[in-house]
Amino acid sequence: MPNADKAGAEQARAGRAGADDAGEDRGWQRLDKWLWHARFLKARADCARLAAGGLIRLNRQPTDKPHARLRPGDVLTLPLGGRGVKVVRILALARRRGPAPEARLLYEEIPEV
Repeated sequence: MPNADKAGAEQARAGRAGADDAGEDRGWQRLDKWLWHARFLKARADCARLAAGGLIRLNRQPTDKPHARLRPGDVLTLPLGGRGVKVVRILALARRRGPAPEARLLYEEIPEV
C-alpha cells in the first residue's frame, strides 16, 4: 500500500499546482490576473484592488469584480491616476508574467479620437 499512498500524494500535489487556473479555460482569464501579466501594476493584489475599486470599464460597462472574465477582443478602459484614461483592446490571454516586450503583445492601445 505504500506505493498507492505515494501515488495519491503526487496526484494531490499536481492538482494543487494548477489550482490557480482551475476555473479558467483557454477562452478567458480573470481581469486581475491579466492586468498583472500585462504589467499594468507590479503586484497582482494591486490589480485586484484597482478592479474592485470600480474604476475599470470592460466593454464600456463598469466592473468592480477582479474575477471578471476577460476574452480576446474585449476593450478595457483604465484610469491613469488623474491623467485621463487608457483604452486597450485585448489581443491575447497570458500564460505567464513575462518581460515587458512580451507583455506588450497582449494588448493594443486604442488612440483617443
